[in-house]
Parts: sequence; C-alpha cells; structure tokens
Amino acid sequence: MNQLIRISQFAVIALLLASCAPTSQQIKEAVEKDPSIVFSAIEKAPDQFIEVVMKAQQNAQKVAAERAQQEEQKQREEEFKNPLKPEIETSRVIFGNKSAPITIVEYSDFQCPYCSRGYQTMKELKKAYGDKVRFVFKHLPLDFHPLAVPAARYFEAIAMQDHAKAEKFHDLVFENQSQMQGKGEALFKELAKKSGADMKKVEASLKSEKITERINADSEEARKFNMSGTPGYLINGISLRGAYPLAAFKEIIDRQLSAKN
Repeated sequence: MNQLIRISQFAVIALLLASCAPTSQQIKEAVEKDPSIVFSAIEKAPDQFIEVVMKAQQNAQKVAAERAQQEEQKQREEEFKNPLKPEIETSRVIFGNKSAPITIVEYSDFQCPYCSRGYQTMKELKKAYGDKVRFVFKHLPLDFHPLAVPAARYFEAIAMQDHAKAEKFHDLVFENQSQMQGKGEALFKELAKKSGADMKKVEASLKSEKITERINADSEEARKFNMSGTPGYLINGISLRGAYPLAAFKEIIDRQLSAKN
C-alpha cells in the first residue's frame, strides 16, 4: 500500500505540475493526509496514470544506468592509472603466449552459463590478438552451483601433470556444460579421459590440499577486487565484471597496446 501511494504521489505530481497548480510539497502533504485523493485520480484516468508511471519508471532506469556507466568509466580510468595486481604463480596454467603483453585473468565458475558465454568471447580474443594475449583461469565457484568446485578440482588435478591437457579439459567442460545437470561429476571423469590425462594420477590428486588452497586463494582474491559474481576479468589490471561483449575487451586491449607502442 505504501509503495502504491508513493508511486501514485509521483504520478499525480507529474500530471499536475505541467499546469498552474499547488507546489509538489503541498500535493505531497495533501496525499499523505488523505490517500483517497490518489485513488480517486486513478479511477478517473487509469490509462493516463499507468502511462505516467511507466514513463517515470523508464526514466528512472535510464538515469540509473547512465549513472552506473559514469561510475564504471570513472573507476576504469583510475585503474588505468593504478592497475589491480592479481597474483600469477609460475605453477599456474597459462593459455597462450606466456610472454604476451596483455594478460587476462578470469575469475570463473565452470557451471555458470555466463562463464560459458565468456569462454566464447575469450576464443574470439585469441583469434583477434593471437600471441599478444595470454589467459589465466582462476576459480570463483558460486555456492548455488554444486558442480563448480568438483570441476575446478579436476582442472587443477590435471594441471598437476600437464598444463596443455588441463587447458583441453577446460575447453571441453564449457563446450559440454549443458550435460552437467544430467551426468554430474561423471562428466568430468569422461572429459578428463578425453583430454588425455592419466586418470590414476588424477584420482590421486583430486583430494590434494594444494588444490583446496588454490581454489580458496582465487576466490579470496576475486572478493578483494569486488568480484562477487562470475565471470570477472582483469585485463592487465583493468576490471570487467560480467560477460561483456567482445567490443568491451577490445577497447581496453587496444588502448593498452597503443600505450605500449
């Protein structure tokens, strides 16, 4: 009821302010004193009321989106001056040219559908930039994705024996993500075999405390950079939070490559 009154107040004010009428404060006080004023106005012009409310909602959403975009751009400019600094251990799996001038660190969840979309974007970036870009896959398994942690453990277990096979497993998981719900963890065993991993070594490594520590450290680092959802990216320390389109990545990468030249 209170929400309806507030919306109605706004709508009635919008309708009346276009002509010579009481001030908005006077209208507000009158409506709070006698809400029936609002209900009577709605009954007389319901279509007009709905139209005004919808326009007000659209304008509010537009203003909020513009404000958020401005804040994001402001933050990005700050990061160009002072890039975020993720830790990249020498033992990590790195996709692509290890000495590439651009490093994209991804905080991801193997079960997240948006991360699957992000995987496709990363493939496009590989085609577009070749050896100029390298990728570091980090873990941010979300609580409501029960298969995210098991998938991460398989990835790291395979990485202990062969980085190239771990990368192949990573690709296979995202390409077969739709099968997760039906097959569960059996899918990871199947894909680990397809990646060419030594399954006896994988089974022995799955419960390794080192894997637990790595997943926890990745998640903690992501939270430090205010990444609560997936996917999240750092492009040479410049953040993108979400499954952004290719153009958003290219804008940052091209600016960084130009600065290096």
